[in-house]
Amino acid sequence: MSLIGKEVLPFQASAFRQGEFLDLTEENLKGQWSIVCFYPADFTFVCPTELEDLQNQYAELQKLGVEVYSVSTDTHFTHKAWHESSDAIGKIEYTMIGDPSHVISQNFDVLREEEGLADRGTFIIDPDGIIQAAEINAEGIGRDASTLISKIKAAQYVRNNPGEVCPAKWEEGGETLKPSIDLVGKI
Repeated sequence: MSLIGKEVLPFQASAFRQGEFLDLTEENLKGQWSIVCFYPADFTFVCPTELEDLQNQYAELQKLGVEVYSVSTDTHFTHKAWHESSDAIGKIEYTMIGDPSHVISQNFDVLREEEGLADRGTFIIDPDGIIQAAEINAEGIGRDASTLISKIKAAQYVRNNPGEVCPAKWEEGGETLKPSIDLVGKI
């Protein structure tokens, strides 16, 4: 079942961000664009490369009004320990959410219940808390965070320009489409 167009379900969680512990709920994902990036586990192999790559895009995402949250089924304490011991993770400025209860991973339908781990899921959430994009990868396939920039720009454009849609490979300033009966069969 697709989560696209659905509101983020309620949750309560503890998180780690820049030396501090925070308590969060789904309400923290409202009021700005959000990216929620699930990964299997702290102290692993592909995960730190992805999270560091996401950090490398963080300043650009912030310029677009986007907040970033990473989520694994580890605790916020484990996130802190990983942040303090890994050069890659030590660079992270965004919020790292702990989901040891698996509620958030279940809400986003990325939990591998038999292992207690999350799949590699990336979700773009609009300021109303509605999921606008989702991508889920198998454990061995790392993601490229640079692709999030164009997806966010397209999602923001569509939100701000009702009746227009962004075609494949759309870039900011590029032509959009206005779906209508006159356009059917002409592309």
